[in-house]
Amino acid sequence: MRFVLPVLIVVGLLAAQLVKPPHIFLILSILSVSAATVFTGTGKVWVRFNGWVYRAKEPGSFWGEVAAYFLVGLCFVGYFLYEIHGF
Repeated sequence: MRFVLPVLIVVGLLAAQLVKPPHIFLILSILSVSAATVFTGTGKVWVRFNGWVYRAKEPGSFWGEVAAYFLVGLCFVGYFLYEIHGF
């Protein structure tokens, strides 16, 4: 499980090279929501500049970071739909 985030970053970078906007935003949203789901299941989340935060030790920080991953995914989906349909 310690390789989940680097794998997601590499897949995201490869997708960024292969897929052009606006579809890259859909791929990034899937990656972000998938990471949040995996982090929820494992009970630990990667926090920038701090390393891992565990659900049992710091529940407030843990759920805040998981919510941030979900929110970023939701924003990517929203931007994708905006670019496709132009609402």
